[in-house]
Amino acid sequence: MNDKLVFLGLLYFIQGIPYGLQSSLLPVYLRGAGHSLTRISLTKILYFPWVLKVLWAPLVDRTGTKRYWLVGTVAGLALTCLVSATISPDVQYIGVAGSLLAMNVLASVQDIAADGAAVRLLRGQGELGLGNTVQVVGYKAGSVFAGGGLLAVIDVAGWGWMFALLACVYSGVALFVWGAPVLDGESACGQGEGRRGSKDVMQPWKVWRKLLSVPGTPWMMFYVLTYKLGEQGAITMFPLFLLDHHMTARELGVWNGVVAMAFSICGSSVGGFLLSQYRSQLYFTLSILTARMAVLSLSLQHFIAGLITTLTFTTMMNCTQRAEESIQATHYSFLATLEVLGKLSFSALAGGMVDTVGFPIAFVVFLFLTSSSALHVWRATETGVLKEQLKEQPQ
Repeated sequence: MNDKLVFLGLLYFIQGIPYGLQSSLLPVYLRGAGHSLTRISLTKILYFPWVLKVLWAPLVDRTGTKRYWLVGTVAGLALTCLVSATISPDVQYIGVAGSLLAMNVLASVQDIAADGAAVRLLRGQGELGLGNTVQVVGYKAGSVFAGGGLLAVIDVAGWGWMFALLACVYSGVALFVWGAPVLDGESACGQGEGRRGSKDVMQPWKVWRKLLSVPGTPWMMFYVLTYKLGEQGAITMFPLFLLDHHMTARELGVWNGVVAMAFSICGSSVGGFLLSQYRSQLYFTLSILTARMAVLSLSLQHFIAGLITTLTFTTMMNCTQRAEESIQATHYSFLATLEVLGKLSFSALAGGMVDTVGFPIAFVVFLFLTSSSALHVWRATETGVLKEQLKEQPQ
């Protein structure tokens, strides 16, 4: 079990690095250069590969092995970082956007392979809780490392040295994955599945039919699309509100990139610990708390949101394990894509909303959206969607 957790933790750590660079470093850089909140929000389009990844997920699911896909994408990330180290961000803005776009493409493919490996490796409620805690915490730790730590020292170390360090990190993880023993048993299986599933890859409608027929999928689709709307509005705009009120970029790197994210990581860890005993009760309670606290305290909101994120990703994986093994990575990627789409669509519009109506009214909207998500969860606990998953989950 420890080998599985270390393996998954490293993969999700490096997966969070592009997000940290783009969500924390780039907005502060652009705002400091005088760009509007609307323009900063529109840079979210660089996340688009995460929305499209479901299109190539069947290819990753049915061809090659997870080890080959993971090593190839992580090595590609290392090469991209080496190229990025040669870019001057002050005069080559398009180059910076291109390198971040390439990192998002590679990280999205890596995510499909990593999720597929996690679905097969984790069994039982105990392993699912710990595994998804490692997934969420590892991703957030990578985001803190890139968006908080690197933002705080970029003025001293410089752009080139920062990306050279990232290239070394990615190279080390690629070597680790190449020799990871936890994947030893999947090589022959993966090749066999690739041969059996080649026809389905050429007939995507059959894959989609299988995905949508998995029990619990319709409810899960709506939930992952909506549960982060209010939180993303608050979490995207509040740091820029502080920047407009004379907080420096370095201070934001510490407080929003490190301190607040540390609360989120702590919340995710606590969520994994509580998952096995209080899972059904946590959904509704924590959704309500997020709605009340998001506009009051950024750190506390991060803590509660971390709890909900761990619960959500565990439920997504539990739903995916009901699917046929040959489409599990595709099914999980489909749900994860909807989760990203929900966050991306609203966070891209949040800046324009604040520019139009101001911060107070915008945060009232964020509160309403989060409360609506809590109502959706409450209805699920009454109609039995969540209860059915709990009954089927092995202990």
